[in-house]
Amino acid sequence: MKIALYAINLDRSVERWERLNTQAATFHFPLIRFPAVDGRLIAKKDRLGTDETSFVHRNGRQMMSGEYGCYRSHVAILDTILASDSDAAIVLEDDVELVPDLLARAGAILDAVPKAELVKLINHRTYGFVRRATSSLGDRIGRCLHGPQGSSACYIVTRAGAAKLRDALATMEYAHDVALERGWHTGVATFTVRHNIVHWNPHTTQSQVVTDGGYAATKIRGLKRLPTHISRAVDYIRRIVYALTMR
Repeated sequence: MKIALYAINLDRSVERWERLNTQAATFHFPLIRFPAVDGRLIAKKDRLGTDETSFVHRNGRQMMSGEYGCYRSHVAILDTILASDSDAAIVLEDDVELVPDLLARAGAILDAVPKAELVKLINHRTYGFVRRATSSLGDRIGRCLHGPQGSSACYIVTRAGAAKLRDALATMEYAHDVALERGWHTGVATFTVRHNIVHWNPHTTQSQVVTDGGYAATKIRGLKRLPTHISRAVDYIRRIVYALTMR
């Protein structure tokens, strides 16, 4: 199986790219840089493929320019993956640390769960993990009863998964990390590892996604948050069903 390796990186984030590229060269990884969309350079009126009203209802806050750029970058890279001759791709954000056995472990994961179309390789949390399989290299793969798990900093996506995601995520209604793991909505067979395969590097503390004053400044209050609470409750139930019915 041919697995490509892509890193999403802003043009102005030279130091991040140099650090990641140096690691890739050390491990002899054929890392491909994918230029990120800089959401801070795009006026709100010029944002494409967004449903701002739905975003506010589902997330309880306004959309930040940084997360718009992040979302559009991850969606745009899907076309690049589909245009390649790879069977699958690992998509990285530029604030992760590579490990020497990353490609081998990714291949073993897809062998262990042949029906998987997307597997998250890093999360902020994996509470209520339900195991589906264990790879030949020891990585446990499954789904979580609790979420969102957080982060889209590193994941494997197959060609079939990329094609489905391109359509399912065409309109932005969630931050990308939340949208990515909603397999019950996207139709993509989505899984996660129990323990992170890669980890964050020091650049993670300098977020390029949390902009416009941060979450607190964009949050809506009071009864206006009722649609958010309902949406999250429904998703929580659907997540549990999705985790318990995996095949």
